[in-house]
Amino acid sequence: MRYLIIVVFSLLLLSCKSEIKKEIILVEEDQDLIELLANMTGSFSSEKQAERDSTYFSISLHMYPIWKEKEGNWLYVEQALYDKQEAPYRQRIYHISRVNDSVFKSEIYALPNQSLWVCKWETPEVFDKLLQESLLIRKGCEVFLRKTAENTFIGKTAGKTCESKLRGATYATSHVKINEKSIISWNRGFNKKDSLVWGASKRGYVFDKL
Repeated sequence: MRYLIIVVFSLLLLSCKSEIKKEIILVEEDQDLIELLANMTGSFSSEKQAERDSTYFSISLHMYPIWKEKEGNWLYVEQALYDKQEAPYRQRIYHISRVNDSVFKSEIYALPNQSLWVCKWETPEVFDKLLQESLLIRKGCEVFLRKTAENTFIGKTAGKTCESKLRGATYATSHVKINEKSIISWNRGFNKKDSLVWGASKRGYVFDKL
């Protein structure tokens, strides 16, 4: 009987250790997600690139966490020309998640009443008033990312799945490269003949972290 008790206790102990080890592995895997979010969070500028190449505009990019009490990782994203901060040309909500052990996904959402949220990256707590169900997901526009050996995250949209009607386009593509110092974002629109109708033609915008 005593031997049986020892055996049962030993099995339980091994089971607990197995669960602990599994939990530790999951935490370690999440470190990459934490790093990705940290790299994406903050204020960025393409001013240096614009100074080097006049075909690029000086643009500000702000990305800050919202809904910290809700499940998931959400960022408010705002882009504007430097001299038109009060009139951003792009406002989005990103939802960042892990797809599997090597792929991350950034889902893109449009906001209702966008003018209400201009410059609210400075006070992200106001987004607590924004209802998640009021967002409109941009289906097919999600960006899939992988981490490289250089601690850089590289990703893109999948083929022609992101619909766009801007300036005669039928679809848009996004390519991004993210590290702790900068974000390179190359967004382009193409028509049904696959001809470029908007976006930088040479390379993406380089946004240096401020």
